[in-house]
Amino acid sequence: MTILDVVVLLLIAGVCGAIGQAISGFSRGGCLVSIALGFVGALLGMWLARTLGLPELFSVQIGTTSFPIIWSIIGSALCVAIIALLTRSRV
Repeated sequence: MTILDVVVLLLIAGVCGAIGQAISGFSRGGCLVSIALGFVGALLGMWLARTLGLPELFSVQIGTTSFPIIWSIIGSALCVAIIALLTRSRV
């Protein structure tokens, strides 16, 4: 994997994480948080898809790595929604 592949992978993960934050309606952090949410969302989404026996809907091949776009967005939205439920202030 080259440096360009890593940069493109980080960019795609950041966009997926930002879309997941927008879907859930809760945003905490900036670009680095969006990138982390994109990767965590990809792991969570693919685990969920394998558990339920669902296919990989839309995947981008970057070098030798396959990055699941749709499952990353769904997983990051779920992750952000859980974080929002746990961290909201109780007034």
